[in-house]
Amino acid sequence: MARKKDKQKALEMRKRGMSYSQIKEKLKVSKSTLSEWLHDMPLSEKRIRELRADSPQRIERYRNAMKAKRDAKNRVAYQNIARRIGVISDREFLIAGLFLYWAEGSKTKIFSIGLTNTNPSMLILFIRWLKFFNVPKSKLKVHLHLYSDMNTRKQINFWSKTLGIPTTQFRKPYIKKTKLSSLTYTNGFGQGTCSVILDNGSICSEVMMGIQYIQDILLNKQKIAF
Repeated sequence: MARKKDKQKALEMRKRGMSYSQIKEKLKVSKSTLSEWLHDMPLSEKRIRELRADSPQRIERYRNAMKAKRDAKNRVAYQNIARRIGVISDREFLIAGLFLYWAEGSKTKIFSIGLTNTNPSMLILFIRWLKFFNVPKSKLKVHLHLYSDMNTRKQINFWSKTLGIPTTQFRKPYIKKTKLSSLTYTNGFGQGTCSVILDNGSICSEVMMGIQYIQDILLNKQKIAF
């Protein structure tokens, strides 16, 4: 009786244009059995083309081909821009850091500076950039913003190892009530949000005035004079 029901279901599925593989996956019957039941129910050429277009293997091949094209295009773009940029000098790194801070840095306090991001690479470069102001890592503080379903200790260890800053310099993390797993958008690098902070009024003033100087020069408010 069960076999007759399976055969009837197979016939109905075939009428709806399903392939042997699709029917086999649903009913858990062998391909030879389906061949026996459906030998006089071939699919149209149009439906075969549709199934081939929708097959996981074809989609995967298409995705791999498109990725290969993007990778090749990006390699050419990387080589072109690398030739134009060449070696980055200390002066250029200093200026780049000021632009980074102008765009992303904290500007609400007059006695401290800080950069907040989800990208570890950006924070590593920020820490290196602070060496222009003779700032040792021992003077830095780290503050994490994490989600309620994240392992706090694991994330502290991750950022400590990544940034090369001991956990003793980490403030108590802020834990958001929402869950990382509940977010529907791509959440950065999945390690929470990290702030690297330096409490130093003199350096804060120098950084902000550096940004002001660049702004004045680029907007032709001031001529370069040394």
